[in-house]
Amino acid sequence: MHPITSPGAPDRRLFRLLWLSIAAALATIGLKSTAYLLTGSVGLLSDAAESLVNLVAAVVALGALAWASKPADEEHAFGHTKAEYLSAGAEGMMIFVAAISIAVTAIDRLMHPQPVESVGFGLLLSTGASVINLVVGLLLLRTGRAHRSIILEADGKHLMTDVWTSVGVIVGVAAVAITGWQLLDPLIALAVAVNIVYTGVGLLRRSIGGLMDRALPEPEQAQIRQVLRTRENPSVQIYDVRTRQAGQQAFVTVHARVPGDWTIRRGHELVQQIAADLRKELPHAVVSTHLEPLQEPADQHSGAQ
Repeated sequence: MHPITSPGAPDRRLFRLLWLSIAAALATIGLKSTAYLLTGSVGLLSDAAESLVNLVAAVVALGALAWASKPADEEHAFGHTKAEYLSAGAEGMMIFVAAISIAVTAIDRLMHPQPVESVGFGLLLSTGASVINLVVGLLLLRTGRAHRSIILEADGKHLMTDVWTSVGVIVGVAAVAITGWQLLDPLIALAVAVNIVYTGVGLLRRSIGGLMDRALPEPEQAQIRQVLRTRENPSVQIYDVRTRQAGQQAFVTVHARVPGDWTIRRGHELVQQIAADLRKELPHAVVSTHLEPLQEPADQHSGAQ
């Protein structure tokens, strides 16, 4: 087995962006809560509740990123990067909690309708909060994809969901003020709950997939196959290629068979070159290789690493 050194710790920028997310959550909670207190709109209350979830999620994400960035040790030889999936899963669960609380409040308001007041100023505050979430959410998504950080992507997606939620709430509350149809307010809140549940399901699926060692996405597997084709020939057999994702890191294991009369040096140079080629295509990957003689083929399903 010939492991290649793992990628370095996450860029400090990731931590700064999560602190920015926390600051944005605090600002939007204040703005949206004030908007709710001014208008009495349960739709705006549901919007404020989602921002509270954003705050808790950002704090959890910050802790998970700090954990994931810890170097490998004797008890965690492959590092701690899977902590990112725990954060995404926790955020998905918190989204469900927010959806339930919003639905309960909305159903109560359906049974006991109340008028909305001071709509203009309340919607202005909510719009300001949405602009903050939009800017921070786009920044988190772009950086998360660039750094392969599921933590930042999850937080960014949550903020973008919040933006679209807020747009729907703002339009709906404005419609309530114009038409006087009070039942529209709690119906909007219920729609918000359904929308954020959809986001939560997506986060949980991705979190579970990562914890279950799901293989790399097909585009990256295609890159691996392309690299290996350049090294395979009648004298060299490459087989049992395995991949998995763990947060920002990818793990690739490659088995190679070479003629039994090759020297150890020659075989070692081959697998080292294979690993180097793979790392060139996938800089975030930890590559391991296993070398065997062609005359004594091992069981391809033995799981040897």
